[in-house]
Amino acid sequence: MSFPAKYPSLNETTLSAEAKSILERIIRVAFPHPNFPDGAYQRMCEKVVSEAESSTWFRVVLTQGLLTLEAQLAEGERFLDLPEERALALLRRMEDLEFFGFIRRTTVLNLYGDPEVLTALGYEGESFSRGGYLNRGFDDLDWLPKARIEEVDEPLTEIGPLPYKVRTTAAAPPAEGSPPTEGSGGSSAAAAAGPHPQSGIGAEGKTQQPGEEQ
Repeated sequence: MSFPAKYPSLNETTLSAEAKSILERIIRVAFPHPNFPDGAYQRMCEKVVSEAESSTWFRVVLTQGLLTLEAQLAEGERFLDLPEERALALLRRMEDLEFFGFIRRTTVLNLYGDPEVLTALGYEGESFSRGGYLNRGFDDLDWLPKARIEEVDEPLTEIGPLPYKVRTTAAAPPAEGSPPTEGSGGSSAAAAAGPHPQSGIGAEGKTQQPGEEQ
């Protein structure tokens, strides 16, 4: 997809040096990490521009977004010169625009995978090729609180067998003439009492009609 020849500027993604500086400042303000190296933010800026080059829509979004940002400034102001709080407040007014959403998505998916960022976060990389973490300081993190291990004087609660039997599966019906076994679904007293008078079954197993005596 490309725009007609009468709009050639929309098919170009070359940003001026100042525009790239503004884009980098946007990323820094939106993702403030004082311990991240400058190179990570610079590479992130180039990544956003590269992603925009693959889509005409995002090229327009990026270009128009930078123009919209500039239009929010007072006469004579420069986004690069704004203090952090003012720059953040300006970006918050634009956070629902596709322009900022494109920058935010691209940054979230790429900034925290930058090798220098991973080093700054304390990630040492994969360990399989170097024999694993066990003998390479797997527990040398200094940014987590020490685990608190305390002995408890209270006696532990003993958990023994349940005081009743648990029926887990349906028991097979007893053979004809044999007494029902325990846990088969009915008690021996119920079996001795015979069929229920409203069950419709007579004492000899015949169907009993309503009103008919056994």
